[in-house]
Amino acid sequence: MSDVEMEEAPLPPVAHARLVYLGAVAPHWEIQSDWGDEAMIEAFRSRVRARLVLLPPHDPQFRRNRERVNRDAERERIALDWDLGYSEDS
Repeated sequence: MSDVEMEEAPLPPVAHARLVYLGAVAPHWEIQSDWGDEAMIEAFRSRVRARLVLLPPHDPQFRRNRERVNRDAERERIALDWDLGYSEDS
């Protein structure tokens, strides 16, 4: 007999953030929020800026830092959207 933990249903997001790539001029990123606790969003915004401060999407370090930002948002239950200025489906 094995112990199988029942997976809990994910909790709903408590805030929303959209990360928008502004282009080649610094700062490269704008972090917008539509809803959620403003203090939580501001703390998240600080952490994101620290990870992406001068990092454009084509930089090799971007992929690793993007995953870190995604995990941070998941941990904080922040719904996250990325607007890189191009379609990522291809």
